[in-house]
Amino acid sequence: MKNKNTPYLIDSSKHEHFLTQEITRLGRAVDNEIVIISKRASREHAHIRRDNRHIFLDDLGSTNGTYLNDERVLGSIKLRDGDKIAIGEIKFILRDPDSTSQETPFPELNVDLEAGVIRLNRRIVELSPKEFSLLVYLDKNRNKVCSKDEIGRTVWSEYQTGIFDYQIENLIRRLRTKIEEDPNTPVLLMTVRGLGYKLIGKTNIE
Repeated sequence: MKNKNTPYLIDSSKHEHFLTQEITRLGRAVDNEIVIISKRASREHAHIRRDNRHIFLDDLGSTNGTYLNDERVLGSIKLRDGDKIAIGEIKFILRDPDSTSQETPFPELNVDLEAGVIRLNRRIVELSPKEFSLLVYLDKNRNKVCSKDEIGRTVWSEYQTGIFDYQIENLIRRLRTKIEEDPNTPVLLMTVRGLGYKLIGKTNIE
């Protein structure tokens, strides 16, 4: 049963699809809660899942993909009010009356090891292999100081003779240009003078 705070999808015809169940199925099959009339949709293409106050979009391994804000969804991703979902030619906008208008002031950094994907505020970030290795190591040790020696041994494990400080500093600088809004004033990847570096904030490894 819906109430005034029930989230819903609006399709291109302005029809509202209320997400009253814990799981709402989307797909071509007629037994889905939301039927997608498109040859590019799988029979059971995706789920929208409510978990307490959070809403997630789950792609079910569809052939042609589920798209959130024009980027393909790999697995599961949390939704926000105003998000745009596309399955085939069919598009929806999520409306969540219970959401707050104030966004978190801190960047959200997500490391999906299985997919090899990095997202910053849910946008995919392209990293080099060394940048990816560095970020994964820092994220596994988030909120802890990682020394240059530890970083060197982990990121350049193929080298036996050691790594120069300038190589680590250059890699840190390159990574900051990818994950910081202002690399000169970092809020995620911090320098701890005389000790090393640490990654802080809302960071998650999947």
